[in-house]
Amino acid sequence: MTDSTPYLGRRDFVRVTVGITATAALGASPRSLFAAVAPRSATAPRAVEYDLVIDRGGVRIGDRSGSAPMINETIPGPLLRLREGQEAILRVTNNLDEDTSIHWHGLLVPADMDGVPGFSYDGIKPGETFTYRFNVRQAGTYWYHSHSGGQEQQGMYAPLVIDPAGEDPVRYDREHTIVLSDWTDEDPMDVLRNLKGNSAYYNYGKRTVPGFVTGLFDDPGATLRDRTSWGRMRMDPTDIADVTGATYSYLLNGKVSADNWTGLFQEGERVRLRFINAAAMSFFDVKIPGLKMTVVQADGQDVEPVRVDEFRIAVAETYDVIVRPETGSAYTIFAQSMDRSGFARGTLAEAEGGEADVPALDERPLRTMAMMPGMDMSEMDMGIDMPGMDMSGDMSEMDHAAMGHAVEGDVKRLAYSDLAALEPNRDLREPTRDIALRLTGDMERYFWTLNDKKLSQSDPIRLTVGERVRLIMTNETMMEHPMHLHGVFMELQNGGPAAFAPRKHTISVPPNETVEAHLTFDEPGAWAFHCHLLYHMMTGMFVRVEVAAQNAEDPS
Repeated sequence: MTDSTPYLGRRDFVRVTVGITATAALGASPRSLFAAVAPRSATAPRAVEYDLVIDRGGVRIGDRSGSAPMINETIPGPLLRLREGQEAILRVTNNLDEDTSIHWHGLLVPADMDGVPGFSYDGIKPGETFTYRFNVRQAGTYWYHSHSGGQEQQGMYAPLVIDPAGEDPVRYDREHTIVLSDWTDEDPMDVLRNLKGNSAYYNYGKRTVPGFVTGLFDDPGATLRDRTSWGRMRMDPTDIADVTGATYSYLLNGKVSADNWTGLFQEGERVRLRFINAAAMSFFDVKIPGLKMTVVQADGQDVEPVRVDEFRIAVAETYDVIVRPETGSAYTIFAQSMDRSGFARGTLAEAEGGEADVPALDERPLRTMAMMPGMDMSEMDMGIDMPGMDMSGDMSEMDHAAMGHAVEGDVKRLAYSDLAALEPNRDLREPTRDIALRLTGDMERYFWTLNDKKLSQSDPIRLTVGERVRLIMTNETMMEHPMHLHGVFMELQNGGPAAFAPRKHTISVPPNETVEAHLTFDEPGAWAFHCHLLYHMMTGMFVRVEVAAQNAEDPS
């Protein structure tokens, strides 16, 4: 391995925690904005304790002020630092006038500690304190958030980092946690009502009459057929995201672009950036102009290093990357929304106040009729036309996350097919049972379902601890769905060796594609499985998974 390779064994590093204040007017002390970090050593405490308080407080986003439910007075909430092998004791006090909850996204915990009302427990009532207590069984970058109503959209989300018990296979000198999110001044229920009334309510970029007239002159037959087909579906090729920059401000660590969050580095350092997409509805395409990024972790799990220029991060996913910034330069962290209606940005610099050029938004992509359910996959172009990109060719190498895996010029974009687990999966058995889920819904009436049924209409999926399962997800809609399964990692079958299939807690399934994952539950209980687009989940794309304890008489 070369000196620039991230996997080189342990070395001391500078730990930089993140706890971004929502507003200076809160008067919060620095101590309340940064979580205490247990020392990373053999003498680290056997248990770590945190107190989290959920309360409504003043918030300033850019030049606008308001109030929001927050965790310890910050948006995002404070970074929690745990260590693999520790016992975590997390006390959550609810000072709101409504129920709340905290879900530990991606963590392997007992079902009663998972934090989903109606599954794990009844939620946390106003004035009550609930203590989560579990052993930390993994390492990596994760996050935590409310699983109650629209609180996640309003600011109840935060980063969570777990250090490995032994040596970290990733070599780095400094780290920054980057939390991406979307903010609206509207009440989340008002956003949902707007979508129910008109699913294109926030699409301000629809095609125009002049464009239609121009098309008639160029190719009248094709233009009429295209417009008729889209009109029949009550959709437009510009329907890339349900909720857009028409109402959203895109945030990086709680700050709008003008605030220019800055992460520092020193000469010669390898900097680890832990990206978390805590948005309610927004996918981001991330790049750092002038810097190559080496992806070393996906959804908290170590992967073989992949050197890229850009990556798409779906809602609820995490990616860790290593960068090597050069002294004398500043670099823009640029995260543009998938529909190009806005962006979040920050800066890597050697001193506060550093700034680099902010690139222009890329040209807006368009959906194509090739993404329609039932379309011959040999004609499939992944459903989105990316200007300047050739979508033709061997579809056996299709990017399962619609990330555009092909190299365009000198630009390498991450694809799910690029990911391989650093260490082999523990359970290498062939699945003995198939679970098929069709991702379904009605865009016009704006509700989303699994196998044509909402949560209230569906029967639970019943599994057993230790049972080896093949999960087959087929997207029959025109939108992407980041599917999150609680309580277990899904081993994404991406064309590579099954033994090294990347382990993910969230898998983005593109329109008109089928994605396969293998899994084995270790913990019994009731678990949630849902699309992590908030308004898709709230309108029904959700199913209950009931995992029974293994029969004591079963020798398997």
